Amino acid sequence: MPHTWHWRERDFFEDLPREKAAFLARARRRELRKREFVFHAGDAGTSCYYLESGSLRIFRATVEGKEPMVFLRRQGEMFGLAEIMTGAQRQASAQAIASAVIFEIERMDFEALLADHYPLAKRVIQILGCRLRFLGEQVEGLMVSDVVTRILKLLLQQAYPLLDDEEAWEQPVALPVTLTQEQIASLTGSCQPTVSETLRLLQEEGLIEMRRREIVLLNPLTALKRIEEPPC
Repeated sequence: MPHTWHWRERDFFEDLPREKAAFLARARRRELRKREFVFHAGDAGTSCYYLESGSLRIFRATVEGKEPMVFLRRQGEMFGLAEIMTGAQRQASAQAIASAVIFEIERMDFEALLADHYPLAKRVIQILGCRLRFLGEQVEGLMVSDVVTRILKLLLQQAYPLLDDEEAWEQPVALPVTLTQEQIASLTGSCQPTVSETLRLLQEEGLIEMRRREIVLLNPLTALKRIEEPPC
């Protein structure tokens, strides 16, 4: 699936054991409670973080009190990279969705690691490129895609790390992160009642199955074709 390359954000240190050891030697381990903040919008961006376990949301609060989610960060991902090179103010907040463990590294230590380890610097460039492409696709989706397409694409993106081979694309797969309907609405520029109705429609189409709070994509390949070739 070459056109979906930017959906998969693998473990940041995959195939980089030496670089991971060097990172952990300089980083500080932190345990987060559910809903605990890592940083707030307006804070100085003097650190970046590796998410060892759990999940977090990256969001921006509006003057109306809404909190649209920009990213969902998962186990094995780095976050807080956008401002660390300049120490600029954070443009968004990061909050744990569930209990989590992170490793925090200061700007000077991270820059030293990048200078000493080219594979690590290359990985940062790759990750930022994927995220830029992802955000561009999100903007395009809000402009031209209907809510069914946006929600189905979100579900595929969340399941993508589990779709390692062609066979997996034709087997049922449960989303590895539990998302509430409010969170799905935030990530797709929709509202909770619309999300509820859309999930019901996708279930009737045979594309998903709802198991309590778990969402299962019954055939990811069929769901992908539904996005690429929506019904008339």
